[in-house]
Amino acid sequence: MRTNHEIDYRIYGEELQFVEIELDPNETAIAESGAFMMMDNDIQMQTIFGDGSQQQSGGLLGKLFSAGKRLLVGESLFMTAFTNTGQGKKRVSFAAPYTGKIIPFDLQQLGGKIIAQKDAFLCAAKGVSIGIEFQRKLGTGIFGGEGFIMEKLEGDGLAFAHAGGYVIEKELQPGELLKVDTGCVVAYTAGVDFDIEFIRGVKNWMFGGEGLFFAVMRGPGKVWLQSLPISRLAGRIMQYGTYNRKEEGSILGGLGNLLDGRE
Repeated sequence: MRTNHEIDYRIYGEELQFVEIELDPNETAIAESGAFMMMDNDIQMQTIFGDGSQQQSGGLLGKLFSAGKRLLVGESLFMTAFTNTGQGKKRVSFAAPYTGKIIPFDLQQLGGKIIAQKDAFLCAAKGVSIGIEFQRKLGTGIFGGEGFIMEKLEGDGLAFAHAGGYVIEKELQPGELLKVDTGCVVAYTAGVDFDIEFIRGVKNWMFGGEGLFFAVMRGPGKVWLQSLPISRLAGRIMQYGTYNRKEEGSILGGLGNLLDGRE
């Protein structure tokens, strides 16, 4: 038996996805501010302090402390709850903020806990706790790509995260190692050990263009990886905007880009 609200869902789209959640009467879904897309009539929207989970039922001070931790991961103190107040099933949809994939996590099947990058969470069934997870190792916190603080999703309900580009799920056996670009780690189960490794070879880290460190994931457990971190996409867009392309008002047109190596 689940203690969190039990919801059904369907994910639509390919590169720009949204998730439609089906709520029975009195069932509730929670979401980050700005994730809402559309909803049926008789669904009531309410801004709540924190995530509305049972972990925040210890009085005002406990709720303030629990919600305040979300500021450390760059999220708001408040979330939005969507409750079916009518008769029969109703639907509410939440959209991804940029191109990529929506990942469903059934926490009951994943040991009750998922650790995710700070901006990955999209929405969840009411009762799922959205907190913070501190990196225990100094080197991992400094060089691991996500800092010392990551998001922690706990409970036995469904939660949804979003990642950039294509998302792949890897099942690691006990002791099995996987080396990953630090920005490509989206989430992992609690049993996975997350560490960093220095890239060997002066030429590799000076001219390889891949940074100084790998993220090293050690099983057992599941790992979710993204092919296009939003930081990488933003960096390329900024790089593209720092010069004027020669086909824009130039006599040479695209030939100018070929000559200067920018095509």
